Amino acid sequence: MGGMKAAVLQMNSGRDRAANLEQAASLLAQAASQGARLAVLPEHFSCLVPEGQPHPHPEPLRGPTLAFLADQARRLGLWIVGGSLAEKGPEGKTYNTSPLLDDQGRLVAVYRKIHLFDLALPGQPAWLESRLVAPGRRLVLAETPWGRLGMSICFDLRFPELYRRLRRRGAEILAAPSAFTLATGRDHWELLLKARALDNQCHLLAGAQWGDHGQGRVSFGSAMIVDPWGQILARCPEGVGLAVAEISRARRDEIRQRLDTAKLARLLPAAWSRG
Repeated sequence: MGGMKAAVLQMNSGRDRAANLEQAASLLAQAASQGARLAVLPEHFSCLVPEGQPHPHPEPLRGPTLAFLADQARRLGLWIVGGSLAEKGPEGKTYNTSPLLDDQGRLVAVYRKIHLFDLALPGQPAWLESRLVAPGRRLVLAETPWGRLGMSICFDLRFPELYRRLRRRGAEILAAPSAFTLATGRDHWELLLKARALDNQCHLLAGAQWGDHGQGRVSFGSAMIVDPWGQILARCPEGVGLAVAEISRARRDEIRQRLDTAKLARLLPAAWSRG
């Protein structure tokens, strides 16, 4: 199949679940009205709490958030990367879980965030996502009408080996729903997105949280779509909104013919092949 339009959504989520879902529904409808066939929501789109606080609405995978996404996918005829949700996990922890639904509302794939945000920035208290969240253990790819999609979430972007393994397993499109902090996003967000797309000659779709969420949490925003040459195809300005761009398989194939570093990689080939 050839090209299709994809959308990345930029939200300002908080604790008010009903308000967050209303915001998401509006943006998904706008994406569909602009011809998008695939949309990527931000990390924790349905409820975002300050770093270090327990999630107030952990739920089973097939809970209310998934039901909302399935309804939106069916009504709008959209494939949806459902940002992420707080899924009930082991020993009182949650998983940071990203579902993929097809345009009939069927659950196609589930990715649980592998790399958790355990970081101490100068002058700020340490953020330890692992205190409340259990890490995922599996790489996840899914077949779509536009190519194989590799799934990730936010902090994963700092670990290029994850994306190289996704590429070696056939990824053509990468999804990275995120809630990047303002402090790190200003310097690293665009750089990381371009690098992961270019490293692996994949389109990269990054939905994002933006703005002040209250109680000291501020997200950088700048949701964007990057092509396999590392060029930005579309980017959200400040505020709640979306960005739409065409994802061309022909363009991806042409770039891979010109420069395919994933195919040429020789470092620890046995380790890569074990996944």
